[in-house]
Amino acid sequence: MENNHCQHLLQSLSDYIDGTLDPSLCALLEEHLCGCENCQVVYNTTLKTIDLYHTVEAHETLPGDVRSRLFMRLNLENYLEKQDDPIQKLDHV
Repeated sequence: MENNHCQHLLQSLSDYIDGTLDPSLCALLEEHLCGCENCQVVYNTTLKTIDLYHTVEAHETLPGDVRSRLFMRLNLENYLEKQDDPIQKLDHV
């Protein structure tokens, strides 16, 4: 695995999943995913995470400490401080 090449392509993963990535970059990313098992894991995990997020019932919440640890592990600590965070809204339903 070429780490720099993987990191560069995976920076475009969100746009790829959202369907907003330039078609030429889509083809490049798809070709890379076919041959890179590590990036396939990242891609599949990201899709599963999105799917789980969309299927969570509104009344389900994470305990505050679990939520904080999750956000810190994902390097999303800045979102913990935002009042308009969609996950925080779920916690208050």
